[in-house]
Amino acid sequence: MKVLIAVTHLLGTGHLARALTLARAFLAADHKVQVVTGGFPAPHLNAEGIELIQLPPLRSDGVNFTRLLTEDGLPANADYFSRRQSALCAALQDLQPDVLLTELYPFGRRSLRKEFLALLDAACAMKQRPVVLSSIRDILAPPSNPEKAAKADAIIGQYYDAVLVHSDPGATRLETSWPVSSMLAEKLRYTGYVAPAAAGPHPIAAGKGEVLVSAGGGSVGTPLYLCALEAARRMPDTPWRLLIGGADSRERIAEFSQAGSPALLEPARKDFRQMLSHAAASVSMCGYNTALDLLQAGTPAVLIPFDAGNETEQGLRAASLSPLNGIQVIKTEQLNPERLCAAVKAAMQAPPRLSGGFRFDGAARSVEIAAELTGGRG
Repeated sequence: MKVLIAVTHLLGTGHLARALTLARAFLAADHKVQVVTGGFPAPHLNAEGIELIQLPPLRSDGVNFTRLLTEDGLPANADYFSRRQSALCAALQDLQPDVLLTELYPFGRRSLRKEFLALLDAACAMKQRPVVLSSIRDILAPPSNPEKAAKADAIIGQYYDAVLVHSDPGATRLETSWPVSSMLAEKLRYTGYVAPAAAGPHPIAAGKGEVLVSAGGGSVGTPLYLCALEAARRMPDTPWRLLIGGADSRERIAEFSQAGSPALLEPARKDFRQMLSHAAASVSMCGYNTALDLLQAGTPAVLIPFDAGNETEQGLRAASLSPLNGIQVIKTEQLNPERLCAAVKAAMQAPPRLSGGFRFDGAARSVEIAAELTGGRG
């Protein structure tokens, strides 16, 4: 099969990370795959061997997902959106895919609906229409009003063959965060969690005995980092390491260094998942990929769900994980150094955590579902 994956990450890099994991699964099954990415480049992610097509990039203005900025930091204008749409549709025509997969849309990325609808219309006009799939994580941002869910249903009904829900239904079903109509229920295919193979131990045991603090590839983790800098000062017998993500990580490290904390500061690392196997504890937000990394590694963890701009996704996910051993949750409004130190100590002292039988083979299962729907085409 030939597969085209369209993804745009606007704040963190979790959407792109998941799309790349899916792409690797298609490649491993000897299919041709291209990933069209519309967010900013994320060099800390592993894209080795994957054919990436970069659209003129966009990012959100903080948590305002209706105000999209270009690489110059300016609001995107009609010409900029037009260039993105042309490049996206050109990638479709060049590849002539058997499978078209849109990441998150139409359940999100409504500010980009024009380019996604142009892509879907172009796919329907192809001589051999591709199987069209939507790819979504375990928990979505619940629609703010019934109209948004109804519009998503209408698009699913018109264009999509199936919706891949990257969750273990024994743990989290889509109904937890999104109203599921009878039409949508018939389209859902639960794949299990989409995660790379467990990273295993680090070759030099980097991170051993440390508290690893991370906040993804975006710049929204500043309050967490500032709190961790002071918490590290209060736990002098436990080393803390802060991994700073984002394109401006060097500048932010220089800024954080002025706090005089004993914590080690460095840019986000590609071997982070391996480091988790040795860490005394992890402190992080609760994005999809981070949660899966923690479940696979069994690392004691303190979760501070991202909730700015009325975001609820990470809070729902953290609540579903909180009953597990070694998982502590702190709401952003309650975060302070004293409470963070107490949560880290509680997580480290908890009994070891078992995986709970969760399915992490969602990428391979997604490939199987796509192949089934194409009838073995290609």
